[in-house]
Formats: sequence, structure tokens, C-alpha cells
Amino acid sequence: MAKQESVTIADPRDYQIDLFERAKKENTIAVLDTGSGKTLIAVLLLRYTLDKEVEERAAKKTPRMAFFLVDSVTLVFQQFTVLNCNLDHKIDRFCGAMGTDLWNKSVWDKHLRENMAIVCTVEVLHQAMLHSYIKMDQINLLIFDEAHHAKKEHPYARLIRDFYLPADPSTRPRIFGMTASPVDAKVDVVEAARELEQLLDSRIATTPIADTWRNRCQDFVAAYEASTKSPKSTLFKEIESRFAHLDIIRRYAGIALETSESLGTWASDFYWSFALDEDEARKAEMEMERMYSANDKVHQTEKFDAHVAKLRETAGFISQWEFKKCPEVGTPDLSSKVTILYKLLEEHFASSANSRCIVFVERRHTARLLHAIFERLDLPNVRVGVLTGTGKRLGELSITFREQIMTLIQFKKGTLNCIFATSVAEEGLDIPECNLVIRFDLYRSMIQYIQSKGRARAKGSEFIDMVQSGNMVHLKIITDARAAAKTMQEWCLKLPADRLLEANDEESANEFCKGKGKYFRHPKSGATVTYNSSLVVVHHFCSALPLKDQAVAQPPQFVMRAESGKFQCEVILPENSPIRSAIGDPQPRKSLAKRSAAFEMVLKLVEGEYLDEHMMPIYTKSLPAMRNAQLALNSKKTSQYPMRLKPAMWQEGRGTVPTEVCLTMLDFTDGLEREHRPLGFITRKPLPDLPEFPLFLTGGEMTMVKSRKVKERIYVDVANIQLMTSYTLTVFKDLFNKTYEADDANMSYWIVPLHQFGPANAETESLIDWKAMKIVLDNPEGFRWDPSMPNEDFEGKFLVDKWDGGRRFFCDRLAPEFKQTDPVPEEAVSFKHTDNILDYSVSLWKSSRQRKEWTPNQPVFQATQIAHRRNLLARPETRETELRTKAWLCPEPFQISALAPQAATSAYMLPAIIHRIEDYLIALEASQLIGIEVSARLALEACTKDSDNSGDHEEELINFRPGMGNNYERLEFMGDCFLKMATTISLIARYPGDDEYLCHVARMVMLCNKNLFRRAKDLKLYEYARTQAFSRRTWYPEGLKLTFGKGWKSGPAASPTHGLSDKSVADVCEALIGAAFVQHNDQLGWKKENWNDAVKAVKELVDHFDHTMEKWDDYFAAYKPPNYLSLPISASIRELAAIIETKDNYHFNNPLLLRTSFNHPSYPAMWDQMPSYQRLEFLGDSLLDTVCVSYIFYKYPDKDPQWLTEHKMAMVSNKFLGALCVKIGFHKHMRHSHANLPAQINDYVFSVEEAERVSNGAPDYWTHGPLPPKCLPDVLEAYVGAIFVDSGFDFAQVQRFFTTHMLPYFGDMTIYDTFANNHPTLVLRDLLTEKFACSAFRLFAEEPEPIAPGMPSKVVAAVLVHTEVVASGVANSSRVAKMKACLQATEELREVSVPDFRARFGCKCWRDGDLAEAVAELDIGTAV
Repeated sequence: MAKQESVTIADPRDYQIDLFERAKKENTIAVLDTGSGKTLIAVLLLRYTLDKEVEERAAKKTPRMAFFLVDSVTLVFQQFTVLNCNLDHKIDRFCGAMGTDLWNKSVWDKHLRENMAIVCTVEVLHQAMLHSYIKMDQINLLIFDEAHHAKKEHPYARLIRDFYLPADPSTRPRIFGMTASPVDAKVDVVEAARELEQLLDSRIATTPIADTWRNRCQDFVAAYEASTKSPKSTLFKEIESRFAHLDIIRRYAGIALETSESLGTWASDFYWSFALDEDEARKAEMEMERMYSANDKVHQTEKFDAHVAKLRETAGFISQWEFKKCPEVGTPDLSSKVTILYKLLEEHFASSANSRCIVFVERRHTARLLHAIFERLDLPNVRVGVLTGTGKRLGELSITFREQIMTLIQFKKGTLNCIFATSVAEEGLDIPECNLVIRFDLYRSMIQYIQSKGRARAKGSEFIDMVQSGNMVHLKIITDARAAAKTMQEWCLKLPADRLLEANDEESANEFCKGKGKYFRHPKSGATVTYNSSLVVVHHFCSALPLKDQAVAQPPQFVMRAESGKFQCEVILPENSPIRSAIGDPQPRKSLAKRSAAFEMVLKLVEGEYLDEHMMPIYTKSLPAMRNAQLALNSKKTSQYPMRLKPAMWQEGRGTVPTEVCLTMLDFTDGLEREHRPLGFITRKPLPDLPEFPLFLTGGEMTMVKSRKVKERIYVDVANIQLMTSYTLTVFKDLFNKTYEADDANMSYWIVPLHQFGPANAETESLIDWKAMKIVLDNPEGFRWDPSMPNEDFEGKFLVDKWDGGRRFFCDRLAPEFKQTDPVPEEAVSFKHTDNILDYSVSLWKSSRQRKEWTPNQPVFQATQIAHRRNLLARPETRETELRTKAWLCPEPFQISALAPQAATSAYMLPAIIHRIEDYLIALEASQLIGIEVSARLALEACTKDSDNSGDHEEELINFRPGMGNNYERLEFMGDCFLKMATTISLIARYPGDDEYLCHVARMVMLCNKNLFRRAKDLKLYEYARTQAFSRRTWYPEGLKLTFGKGWKSGPAASPTHGLSDKSVADVCEALIGAAFVQHNDQLGWKKENWNDAVKAVKELVDHFDHTMEKWDDYFAAYKPPNYLSLPISASIRELAAIIETKDNYHFNNPLLLRTSFNHPSYPAMWDQMPSYQRLEFLGDSLLDTVCVSYIFYKYPDKDPQWLTEHKMAMVSNKFLGALCVKIGFHKHMRHSHANLPAQINDYVFSVEEAERVSNGAPDYWTHGPLPPKCLPDVLEAYVGAIFVDSGFDFAQVQRFFTTHMLPYFGDMTIYDTFANNHPTLVLRDLLTEKFACSAFRLFAEEPEPIAPGMPSKVVAAVLVHTEVVASGVANSSRVAKMKACLQATEELREVSVPDFRARFGCKCWRDGDLAEAVAELDIGTAV
């Protein structure tokens, strides 16, 4: 703090606000330097005046109108464009070319009715008043642009003399004049200024602050030698000898001679090429026709035709002439003057490639010729353009208004960096600050000197006058202009204190504060803040604020208001401050008012604990606990957690023999590989409704498992239970070689054969095949073959090899072509014994085989072995489909199962079916934990993690486990969005006084992964996550004693666990919210009751006092309207609501919400007692996220979250929302007091509308435009927030807005496939993985401790390739730092060849081909 500057510089907006406050009360001429923001003052004054006019019209007073008067047609369009972009009232623009001289009173009356303000040339208004179409008492404000023109017979002067001064003083309009100098001629400065004040009935006001803030440019003089008279060129002589008898040609010849002397012979010749091009020749013919017609309409026809023919001959001759392509420096091609200019530009741009330069000339053809010269000389780093007037008189070689605008846009963007301009660039036009201004032709007045020099506003800029060596006239022009400018400045500074704004009363204020002002002493530390020191504390606080994306800290803004001879100040802190504004006490001086506001702000910051006991900002200590980087969880590190294998449903009622059970029928939509029959799945309690799910057969064919519950319970006795238990255990023994001890009371479920897959209300007797179960009960070991058994009785049977659990067969047919002693066919399934078919059929070990005797001459049967493939939920691998299954068997070694072969075929599917049913039940238990009702399909999807990196959307899957169904990624994507919206609405509802910053921090705490993980641990939600694919070891029932089969001697298995990262556990929470949303959401129309379960899920999983809502209605019930909504509604606000309703079909119940949604943070709250749009923008952002995400979620059900995220980025990007704001017209209604915004908005509007114009109706035209000012997308989001709140939290209004205004751009999302791919992190990833096939790279970011307490922290990001740091970036946020590092790395590596890359880094990754780990390390998500 000791090192802080003791002098606080006022915000550059202060003088603009002061001038605005003055202009509200009296006629004012604002004298400010070029580029000092006079237009912003005019905008503020117009807005204030028109708002008052709306109130007066509402009070039935006579309507009045404002006029913004300019001196040229070009400025009509420019100033209208600026005002139209920044005013929400209806305005229009007129000039003489529109035929205004033909208008009558009814036309003017129509314009007066339809508009609140008009931008026009002064002559238009003068003519209207001359005819009494408009009277002075119908005007409320006259703004004179470039007011110094008001003298002698200028239309400005005539308008005042003829109509303003004669009018009744009580009905005269307010006058506001704008100029860089009050005089524009070689006259006495003081006297001329007084005359201007008298003429405009105004008082000049200026400010020394312009001198403080403007980077003073250095003045230089560049001398050139006088040109010697050059000989006439060959072209000139030819034209002179053949065509000089034409007056027009003689005129052009004179210009060509002058050009030869001033620019050189090359320019003299080249002048002819465009002096008589097609357009100019046509203008010349029209001029000749007017001349001859005026003299004699009858007898001059032949002479006219002859001259026209000669003129055309001249033009044709010139068009055929072969001009020298490029002039040569140091030859007569270029004059000494042009050569010096060449050297000046060469020297300047050699070291300043990004500079901007204007070269001022007097005549248009000079600008055109210099442009042609330097375009051909092709100086390094110099990109030339031309800017002249738009006149159409013969020989003026003008450009169109559109060409003017395009040149200015290219100059602002840097596409052009050196323009040759006439006086049109001296005043009025919005031209960016320049580093170099050269007066190729000298100015003719002091105002030209001031205005052209005012273009050199960049830091370290230069202003160069080019003079002829020894030319005393030139030197006198320079000295006179500089002396006059100095005299004018001194006069302005000597103005009385009440007219010299921002007068320096710092010294007196300091004296006043030395013991008379307030002070505050902290009770803990004793640290003291006084009026004086409060300014330093507030500035220090702003410098320590965490920045969003700004490059530097933003200072506080001070807004002054004069009331009853005293000044009251409001201090406005940057947008990211937890407290935005404070208003001080009225004070006799501005400096004291500013200190008072700062002192009140310090008290607020101390009360909110944003300053510690030593008056230091808290952010370097406390903010990291609220940043995403600290609230995020590690997605790579895993921990072992208990895992549920069996649903709790199996334990319910276990230990007792049931007397009634529930039946669920199972069947297959597309059959199986063999003839099958449906099975019944019997449980103690009814199963939930289960969705169809796929099974993949051995050949790769897919069939769907379908289920249907029988409505009525089945009453069973002990005998029924024994039949069911016997059949179920036989299935386990015969098919899967597992023998369990019969225990009716501890069965989890039963498998029974069915006659049919009947209707849900069918009688159970018609469904269950009790007879088949009785056969199984009576024949627990099945049947044996003996020689008396007919062969056909053996065919089709299910065969069990009781000595080998892996050998199970379906007998297909008798194979009479084989004998038991024949060798085993080559296509048979391989087996360890292959001497002959009988030997192949016996699986006994050697000693047992020797003791066993077999019946001779047994028949041979062809059979199909059941493959050892249990995970039928996943598609079979190629090797599985190619396994041999044919076998040739003798019947005696096998047991014929008592299970019907059709039932056995279906029962073989049971492991996959039971595994999936159990997963459904466990997932449903997870949803029941948080009290939501979702389908089994969505519940399981929300709990399924099928790879180690599920949720890391941009990565290749690691350890992917097939057959698990859909993973949680899409539902997590949807749930994350709803969670953001729900917590946002809750905060907006509960805390009407909190600003956007506090809401943002509170929301971050609620929805961060760390909080969700904490809650998931409390609920033990990790147990319900499904991370394991089907396992042959775990699908069997629990609770029964295994007496034979694999593992029967091992004893109880250890409690199962699975590895989960903390982030994955949190992801399941978001997926469950997504499941609740998707389950009940109605795509056809929003109904609030459909979102109740999703709200409940948020409440349970956030578990925070800031979100206690359990249903949608609770949000509005908790809403506390802020105090400002009870303010009176003015007529101007009602008019705004009516205008907006024509643009978006919504009627505001409280238009104050609408007004707030257009209030920029720079707009002082004390002006209208309403806050900025930031809270509503914070809300609208989350609402638009939800409506856009839900749209693409449903429209593209098969797209993964990475694709959805990338395409959502297009829909909610600032680039699109800014363009949409302009398309709807919201930008005109924004209220602000920001110096740079009018020009920024104006430039953007022109650019994006131009992009739309050339797009031929393409909906993605906005992607080709520039980035908008951030306030434009903010306004649109704030408006959406406003209609949501105003409608009583009706999300249908958000959907209506989306459908009406946004959906037309996104009917086909594929046109935005490349939108997100332009992101720096994605570009770098593609470069490294696709071009270099490199996997050893990483993007990381860290936040080191600040160098000293109180200093703002910075984030450092770096790109590491193998062991080398390739690039780094430093910013105030991790996201921006990573983007900077990626941009630098891409630039570094883009031109590197593949061999050079591999040699530099020793890269051998291309041999591996596995880039998944590297892509994971890139951490793209946090940078996007």
C-alpha cells in the first residue's frame, strides 16, 4: 500500500458526464480534441431529451423533435448509424439527395409523428423552416456537429439568425454544439470564439482532462526540393496535338501538368487512365451535352456530336496506351516530394508493421494517384487505401459512400494501414487513432491543423508537415496555425471556473480533508481510512479483483451530478466486483464528492468483509477456494469403493417361503438360433417395467429381450415352490454346471417354463408349464441312453457331459454315415481325445477311461456344442463368430437333460438377462435414494460408466467394457445444464439484493464437483454405479449353498469393490438429474409439473441451504421482488415496452424488468435508481443453455456429448448472440455511459449486417462476422432472464423466444461442424495427433502464489511436448492462459516438418498409434 500512487487519475469518462450534465441545463458548445468522445455526450443528451419528450407526450403536451445537424451528406449516414445503434427511440436521416426539397407539409408532419429525432444536413432543416413546414417551437434539441462552421452565410449561421433568435426564448430548443476548435479561419481567436458563443446563444465549455489523457504527438517538418519543370511526356504530347481543341481535354491537361510537377511524370501519365475511364467519360459527355443545350438546342447538334465523337476517340486512344507498370524511385517518375514521402513511410513501417497512418492531401486525384503509386511500389508492411469525398462533379474522381465505409472498416481492422485522404478524414468520420499523420499538402486553417493532428492519438505518434525547402509561405502557414492553436487553447483554459470542467480543486480538497473530513478506524487492527486515503483503497481493491478476460485491471468509474449548487458522486466498480456502486454525500466541490463516494464504498467493502482488518483486498487469500480449478476434482486418480452386485429386492422376504409370487414373462423379439420357448421369471415382489434390451447371438445376429408383467399375483403352495426351485436349480446345474443345495426359503428368484408369452391379464394356469417342471422334479439326473432307445428319441435333445462342465450339446440329427470307431471329422470342435468318435465322446480322465466299458456299435449323432460365451450383451468378436461348433458323438457317455431343449435354448440366455435385470434394479434403487421416479432404462444409463474415462468426452475410451448399454455421458451433459439453471433460479429468487458476482460464487459452491462428490459419499451413491461388464462369476444367485461347481470349495467371496475417480462419482449425480429431466420432460410443450422430479433431484444432490426447492412452483414462491420493481413506471419505459413487444411478441407485466435488462454496468444507478442487467444476464445465460441443450439433446439422440458440446457452443456463443441482438434490434435500447461503446457497436452492426447481406440468406452468416462487443450478447441474455421473471418463472416463454428467434439458425446443426474446431486447444490437439502422430504432450495450468500480499494472482499455463516446454501463457484465468499457450504452441509448430519434429523431440509415438492418454492430458474441456 505504501507504494501506491498518491495521486488518483480521474476516469476519462468524468468530463463527458460533466459536459452532459451541463448541456442538460444550458446551451453548450463542447470544445474537445478530436477523438475525445463528443458523440457519446450527444447520445446521452439525446437519450435524456427524448425520454423527457416521451413523458411530455404522455402528458398530452405538444410533440417536439430533436435534430442532429451535420455539414455533409457523408456525416448524415455516419452519425445516423451511430445514433441508431445507441438510441432506442425512432430516428431517421435525410439529405437533399432524397428529394427533401419536394416535400410538402403533410410529408414533414408524417415524419414528425413517426420519429423522435432526425439526423440531416442543416440545409434540409433550413428549407423546411423556410416553408414553415417545421417551426422552432416544435424542436426540443438542436445538435450542431462541427459547430465551428457557424459563421457568415453558412447554413448553421442562417438557421440560427433566421429562425432560432427570432423565436420566443421560452420556446427555443436546447442547443448543443460540438467542435475541436471554436474557430476555423485566420481570425482573432478570442473574438471569433465570442462571436460563435453569441451566434449559437451558447457558452463554450472545455476541459483540461483531454490534455491529460491524450498522448501528445510530436511535431516534425519534412522538407522536399522544389521540382524542376519536367518535359512533356510522349503521351501528353500525343493528346495535346490531337485532342487539345476540346475544352474538357484542356482542363484535364492542366491537371496533368500540375501533377507532373507535384508527383512526377509517371503520375501525370497515369492520371489520364482514370480521368477518362468509362465512368468519367460518361460524365464528360453529360457535361458537354448540358453546355451545348444551354447555348443552342437546335444548331449545335452537329458540333456536339463531333465533340462527343472526339472525346470518345480520346478515351479509346488512352485505353489502348501502354502505361509504364511501376514508377522507379530516384527517377523523374517520382517528384522530390513523393520520394521524401516514400522514405518517411519506408522508415516508419520498417519498425512499426502494426501502425496506422493517414496522408492528407488537398485534392481527390492526388489521393488516387498516390494510392496508385504506393500500391505498385509495394513497400514492406504497407497496405494502402484511399479515402475521399463522395461528390459526383466532373473530374473529381470521387468514391461512393459504400467505398468510404469499407475503407474505414478495413483501416480499423488493419487490413489497410495507410490511407491517402482528403479533408473528408479531418472531421466527423470515426477513424481509429493513428501512429503517423503526414500533411502531404498543408492545411489552410487552424481548424484543419487541429483536426488532422487530432488523428495522431496513438502513444508516441508523429505529425509531419511536408514543406518545400526555402518556401517561406509554407513556413508561415505552419507557424500561424500552431500559434493560433496555442492561443485558442490558452483562451479555453482561461475560461471561468464554471465553464472549465474538471477544474483542479485537489489542493483545496486535500486541505479540507486534513482533519475536517470523516474517517473510519477498524476495531480489530486500528487501520484508519480517511476521505483522502479512501481513493487509494478503492483503486487498490479494483486492481486486486479477479479478472474475467481483461488484460489489465479496470479502474473505478466516478459519475458526478450537480444538485442545488452541490455535487454528488457515485463510484461504480468493475463488473467483477462483489459490490458495484456507492453514492457519497453532497459536497461543495467535485473532488470532495468523489472522495465521499470512495469513502462510502470502503465502508461497504469492510461491512461485506471484502477488505480485511488492514484494509487489504481479501481476494488473493479467499478467491482460490471459489475458483473452478479448486472446486474441480481429479478425473484421473481413482479410489476403491464398495460395489453392489445384487439388488436389495432379492433380500426382501428371503428366509421365508412365499405364499404368493409375481410373474414376469421373458421372450425374444427376433427369436434365437434354435427353436425356443418363453421363460417365466418369478419374484417375491413385482419387477418394475423393464425396457427391451439387445442380446447378440453367436453368429452376430441381434435379438431383443422383451418382458411383460402379469398383473395378478400367483398364489403358490409348498408343492408349487418345490417344483419351481427344482426347475431353477436344474437350469443352473445342467446348463452352467453349478449345483446348489435346494433351499426354498432363500431363493432370490425362480425360472419357470411357459406355454406362451401371453397378455398381462392372462390366467397363470394358461402360462406356466407345471407339467414340464414336474418332469424335471421327478428326474433330477435326467435320462440315459440305452440300446433299446429309438434313435429319433435322442434327436433334438439337450445333452450334458456330467464329467466336463464345459461340454453341453444340442443333438441335431442321426449321422448314419459314421460309426463309433471312425476317426473324428476334421471340422469337429477340438477335444483332447480324438482317437475315434467314441473316444472323442468320453471326457473321463485316463484311469477312469480304462475302467469304463461302453456298448459297442452305438449310433453316431451330429450335435452342436454350446459355445462358452456368456456376455451376450456385447457384440461377439470376430474370433468368437469363427469358432467351430459341430461335434459327432456317441450317446452313451451323455446325460439327457430333463429340461426341454426349447427351454434350454432360452435358458442359455439367462446369465446376460439376469445380469441386466439386476443392474436395472440397482440403478432404480439409486434413483429411489433421492426420491425420483425414472424408468429402469434411464436409471441404468445414469449409473453406467463403461470405460475408465467415461465423462472425458473428447478422449478415446480407455479400458472400454462392451455390453453395458448407454453410459451416463449424455444424461450427465443434460443434468449438468439443468443443475446450472436450477441453482441459478434459486439464487435469483432467494437473494434479490445480491449482484451477479455473489450469485456466481454461491452457484459455483453448489454445483461444483466437490460438493456433488461430498453428497454422493453421504448417500453411498458410489455403490450403485455400474462399472463392470457381465461377469461369468457374479451373475449367479446369492443366499444359496454351492455344493459343486467352480469355486464351491473356496468359501464366501470378498466384498466386491470397484475403482472410481471422485469426478466420476460426481458425474453420476448430474446424470441422475438428467434422467429425472428426460423422464418427465415433454418435448411438445413445457409443463412445470414435468420438471418437479428434476428439481427434487437437484435439491437432494446439492444438499445446500441455497436450494431447498422440491418442485418448480417453489422457485416462484421463494421469489422476493427487488425494491426497484416498485418504482413508478415512466412513459418512456412504457414506450420502450411497446416497442420491444413489436420485436418480440411478449407483453411485460412490469416494464421495469425490461428497462433493467438494457442497463449497461457503466450506466449510473443514481440516474434512474435501477441496477444493471448483470443479474438478469446471469439468469438468462443459464436459461438459454438449457433450452439450447435440450433442443440438440432430443434432435440428435445418437450424438455423443463431445459433439453436443461443440455444437451447443455455436448456439450460445457470444458471436451468435451478439448477431441475434442486432438482428432483433435490442442494441438500440441499451443504456450506458461508456466512452468507447458507441463506436464499437456501430462498427460491429455494420460488419455483421454486411456479412448477412453477402451471405445470400445463409443462416450461418454470423460466423463470418467479427466478435461483438460483450454487452450485446449480455443484453440478449438479460432480456431472456427478464421475460422469465416477469412471466412468473414460465420457461415456456424461454422456449417461445428460442423457437421464434434462435431456431431458424439451427435447423441443420451440421453446418456448424467446424465451429468449435477453431478453438486453440482443439487446433493444437489435431496438429499434434494428426500431423505428427505424437501422444507425449500435455497442457497444464497452475496458479503460483502472488509475489507480494495484495497483488492480483496470475495463472500460468504451458504446453509440454515430451520433456520440452514448447509454449506458455499467462492470464488471470486458467481458461485464457491455456488458450494463449495453445495459440503460441500452434504458431511454433505449424510450419515444422514431421522429420524435424521427431528429431527435435525424439518423438517415437507414431510407432504406438495410441493417443488416448495424450488427448486426455490436453484437458480441452477447461479451456473451452
